[in-house]
Amino acid sequence: MSVEATLQKLGITLPQPAAPVANYIGFNQVGSLLVVSGQIPFKDGKVAFTGKVGQGVTLEQGQEAARLCFINLVAQVKAAVGDLDRVKRVVRLGGFIAAGPDFTQHAVVMNGASDLAVAVFGEAGRHARTTIGVPSLPADAAVEVEGMFEIG
Repeated sequence: MSVEATLQKLGITLPQPAAPVANYIGFNQVGSLLVVSGQIPFKDGKVAFTGKVGQGVTLEQGQEAARLCFINLVAQVKAAVGDLDRVKRVVRLGGFIAAGPDFTQHAVVMNGASDLAVAVFGEAGRHARTTIGVPSLPADAAVEVEGMFEIG
């Protein structure tokens, strides 16, 4: 099944990729490696989840924010390479979770992105990962996810 068909089966419609808001580009390809800049949980043109996970943003909302971030990563990949079936592997995801100093479930939040990567790309969606807690993110987003993809 194609990646586009899988997205459709999952009920996911890719949004228009977010434009950079500063002096950077949304993605950069070097050889077969596509690096996608961090994506926040934009939905319908606004940040869907703001604040800190564990302080006003529930664990489940954090997971949904991470999932939205991954959807926005995939939108950037499509803009970069056109055909999502060219993705050979999700190489790495990096997650940044806005949370207070006592929050320790960052990995659980990031599973929202990781689980969707595997659902969309199958075994090629299994990836290396880093998850980091931070005091704040741009636009008060609760989560930001960056990614690296192997393109064929």
